[in-house]
Amino acid sequence: MEAPSEVVTRPRVSARWHRFVRNHSVARARWSRLAEPATAVLLALGVIGAAFAMAQYPNYIPFSAYIPFAVLAGLLLTPRNLAAVDLVLLVSGGVTAVVRGDAGGPILIMAYLVLAAIMVIMFWVASSRARLGVQGTLGESMLVDLRDRLRTQGELPDLPPGWGAELSVLSAYGDSFSGDFVVTSKTGDVLEIVLVDVSGKGIAAGTRSLLLSGAFGGLLGSMPVDRFLPAANSYLMRQHWDEGFATAAHAYVNLRTGEFSIGSAGHPPAVRFSAGSGRWEVFEGEEGPVLGVTEGLGFPRTCGVLGRGDALLLYTDGVIETRNRDLRDGIDRMLGTAEQMISRGFQGMAEKMCAAARAGETDDRAAVLVWRR
Repeated sequence: MEAPSEVVTRPRVSARWHRFVRNHSVARARWSRLAEPATAVLLALGVIGAAFAMAQYPNYIPFSAYIPFAVLAGLLLTPRNLAAVDLVLLVSGGVTAVVRGDAGGPILIMAYLVLAAIMVIMFWVASSRARLGVQGTLGESMLVDLRDRLRTQGELPDLPPGWGAELSVLSAYGDSFSGDFVVTSKTGDVLEIVLVDVSGKGIAAGTRSLLLSGAFGGLLGSMPVDRFLPAANSYLMRQHWDEGFATAAHAYVNLRTGEFSIGSAGHPPAVRFSAGSGRWEVFEGEEGPVLGVTEGLGFPRTCGVLGRGDALLLYTDGVIETRNRDLRDGIDRMLGTAEQMISRGFQGMAEKMCAAARAGETDDRAAVLVWRR
């Protein structure tokens, strides 16, 4: 007899729980709708209070006390409520000047003009942010969170004993966004890495990098190796961007056998270090077209086996490219840097190559190194 009672009781508890969650969500939504107007009212009241205080104590409270209200309103309010608070600021400032009796004073006029200029700037900032459909600084927070989440796709996974890897990505002029990015995937004994160089550099290429990083992360590891570059190319073709092309190098490494395969889409040739000969070998084979330009062309791949002490290097053109110099000279210079470090091992080599690039801060640079111990 206890089982039927239990069956009857559980739906009642579940219903009460769902009603609580629904009411909590509704209350939270109502609060979010009221919070922004309430902030506008509080700021307006603060402006009015500051106006009374400045009129009462003109020698102690400067006219510039209005400026923090203008800045806070621009950061916290949507354009509609910001316009209302700015109107209160302008009226309060004019009334304050008249009550003080120095409305025509040059210093006060200059302060009034500065306040008006700050309000125009903050209104422009709020209008730009409003296009995201969020209030306050949430838009910037969302963009930073998106960037950080997508960057985690490029973090190298933990490799089994006997393997090592590192990557380095440096953006032009130290910007937070880069046109070069890395996406990795490890499924069982298979490691896949794609190094992409989006057209443009720095912030100009950052938005395209963010979108492509997410898309390529979904493709990587979910299809046969030889289908990744064609699928990535098809994705870029569908975007119809004015500057939508990108170069890419896609590497597949079997961490159990050491077998590898590399496909290139208009990317600088990959390099392999052979422990047996102690030399770096540049793969000069046929490469496919850049991504996002044309459909129907193939992406040939180069295959081989990494033995003990061997390494595989992928890099972008920012590491080797310099004005008025052949790319081959840049590759030789990069490998010269690698030769100097090889006696100390591969650790830190990718970062050193990017830092030593002749392009310096003027271009995005990225390098990925995988080695077998």
